[in-house]
Amino acid sequence: MTTMTRTLRALHPARALEVPYRGAELLEIPLLNKDLAFTEQERDDLELRGLLPTRVRTIEEQVRLELEHLRRKADDVEKYIGLVALQDRNETLFYRVLVDNLDEMMPIVYTPTVGRACQTFSHILRRTRGLWITPADRDRIPDLLRNARHDDVRLIVATDNERILGLGDQGAGGIGIPIGKLALYTAGAGIYPAQTLPISLDVGTDNEDLLTDPLYIGYRQPRLRGVEYDEFIEAFVDGVLAVFPRALLQWEDFKQHNAIRLLDRYRHRITSFNDDIQGTGGVILAGVLAALRILDQPLEAQRFVFLGSGAAGIGIARTVRTAMLLEGVPPDEVGRRLVMLDSHGLVHAGRAALDPDKLEFALGPAEMAAYGFTEGDRFDLEAVVAHVRPTMLVGTSGVPGAFSEAALREMARHVARPIVFPLSNPTAKTEALPADVIAWTEGRAIVATGSPFDPVEFEGRRHLVGQANNVFVFPGVGLGAIVGEAHEVTDVMFLTAARTLAESVSAERLAQGAVYPAVSELREVTRRIAVRVVCQARDCGVGRVYHDEEIQAAVEAAMWYPDYVPYLPG
Repeated sequence: MTTMTRTLRALHPARALEVPYRGAELLEIPLLNKDLAFTEQERDDLELRGLLPTRVRTIEEQVRLELEHLRRKADDVEKYIGLVALQDRNETLFYRVLVDNLDEMMPIVYTPTVGRACQTFSHILRRTRGLWITPADRDRIPDLLRNARHDDVRLIVATDNERILGLGDQGAGGIGIPIGKLALYTAGAGIYPAQTLPISLDVGTDNEDLLTDPLYIGYRQPRLRGVEYDEFIEAFVDGVLAVFPRALLQWEDFKQHNAIRLLDRYRHRITSFNDDIQGTGGVILAGVLAALRILDQPLEAQRFVFLGSGAAGIGIARTVRTAMLLEGVPPDEVGRRLVMLDSHGLVHAGRAALDPDKLEFALGPAEMAAYGFTEGDRFDLEAVVAHVRPTMLVGTSGVPGAFSEAALREMARHVARPIVFPLSNPTAKTEALPADVIAWTEGRAIVATGSPFDPVEFEGRRHLVGQANNVFVFPGVGLGAIVGEAHEVTDVMFLTAARTLAESVSAERLAQGAVYPAVSELREVTRRIAVRVVCQARDCGVGRVYHDEEIQAAVEAAMWYPDYVPYLPG
């Protein structure tokens, strides 16, 4: 174990810390640097006199100054660059700014701004963070993992960069997503930064704009495919198990087929989950359950239409299916109540060359007949809505405006309170604007979106638009899996997270149409989810055996709060 690791482990959580570093060296360590918040005594003891201006500032004053700097910037990407620079200089202050201002900062460090940052990553990169692993490294992946800045890693977020948000292949710049996700893990769940590691599995890119950019920082080859890709991923998983055997691995922003395939292949072998599939499924199920609190209706009475059958759409459908089956709905009835469309229209067994990933949700002849579909029908969204009469419409298509006025008005003809979730992000990709959804349904729709939107005023009533952000689920599941020492992340854990999240929405927010809590409540929601996930891991035999009275204290002890502690000379 390195000196740095011993020092940082002592820091979390600590009342005072013995520091073996002095002077300028100490100021260059982001997790130990306090900038002007070093006290008079620390400046004497740690040889900092003369290296800092005479004024001693509190962390609260530092936060105010950082907010002042950020708010002067008119462009959100410039704000992103400013926050990254702060993270590279003083991580405690960076996370304090996030924790104290989540509503304002989350859209900068994550969606929608992080998408723009990924698109220009080669041109805005100042200081590297995390690891890049290329096909040329396949036989030395354990060595690269040992080169990581910290050697007590408990949480890895890894992407192959092929499906970055709704923007597609972003090559090496996709590492902005794991960096942003881990920032939210620390802000929302208190997972200590030194225990996290973002990884770009840089297997090349098919993005011609990147390949022809002379300043592109990534592996300048066509994207790795087929057997060689599978062998590379296998070597990566083996390396993680060898170097960081206690780490939780989150698969992030893999394209649909690889996302589903890799999750199913490795979920029982390495503690792992895919946030785009399971996290999205959990957060959308939570929104559905919260909406049903407004309507006072059961889940088994709902009919779902999914526009988009990629990893996110299939993940949501799988989660809803599992929840319905656990409530005792017969399997054939569940299959009839989950209807999917892709870019070619209705997903049904009679279609030629249907992707294998979609077969589990393809309507069979009996379901087609039950809804009155015939071979001559149009199977687009408007036709499907007219036949199925869904109570819930979910969009993960990445096609802006895909929820047409005609389809929503048709839905509203048959349902008193339509539940409409246009989820694609960033904002420019959303299937419908909340204001349009509410207007086209005469103010009756319950709306949640993937990106943040302002409240909507309609006929004298203010409608809050809940953000169906995975940040309400993945930090709690991740923290619970780490504290619970789970050797597997189960689907039931995500159902548990969904129910906990739905219960966390206040009556006041529900009355205004919001089916998710305010972002400012994130840490409390995460704590509740983590406690229940630890219980679930224990009860289903995949985690540590805790006594009930130990669990909450264990979760709270693992949640780091960004504040300075006194330093003593080591």
